[in-house]
Amino acid sequence: MLSILRSIGLVFQHAWRRRETVRYPDVQPYLAPRWKGRIILSRDADGRERCVACYLCAAACPVDCIALAATQDEHGRRFPAWFRINKARCILCGYCEEACPTYAIQLTPDFEMGEYARENMVYEKEDLLIAGEGKYPGYDFYQAAGVRIGNGEKPGQEPPTDPRTLLP
Repeated sequence: MLSILRSIGLVFQHAWRRRETVRYPDVQPYLAPRWKGRIILSRDADGRERCVACYLCAAACPVDCIALAATQDEHGRRFPAWFRINKARCILCGYCEEACPTYAIQLTPDFEMGEYARENMVYEKEDLLIAGEGKYPGYDFYQAAGVRIGNGEKPGQEPPTDPRTLLP
C-alpha cells in the first residue's frame, strides 16, 4: 500500500513540473565525438575504393546485416562487385569498422537516417561510397601491407620480405 501511495505521489510531483521543449531541427543535439552513426565506404588518396572485399566486416557483424561479393580488376586488385547493408537490422555496434583492415568502412556521427519504409533502409554500394578519404586521410592499404598490385610495385616501396630468410 505504501508503494502505491509513493507512486501516485511521484506522478503528481512530475505532473506540474515545467516541461523542457527541445527545438530539434533548429537546435542540434550534442553528440559525443566518438558517436557511431551512418556507415560509409571511403576511398583512398588515388580515388579508388579502399574496400578489398575481404569479408571481415560481414563476419564480424553480430546481426548479419552486411553482404558483399568480391571481384578483381585487370591489375589484380580486389574490390566488391556489390556491397549491401541492411540498416533496419544494424545495431551500430562498430564491429565492422574495427574489423576492416583497410579503413574502408567507417561509422560517421550522422544520426538522421529515419525512413518510413523498411525497404528504403537497405543501402547499396552506390549509396555508401563517398568522394573523400573519411577519418583516415593518406592511408593506403596496399602500401602499408607491402602487397604487389599486378606486375609492378609502387614507386619507393620495398619488396615484401620473405619470412624464410628470417629463420635462424
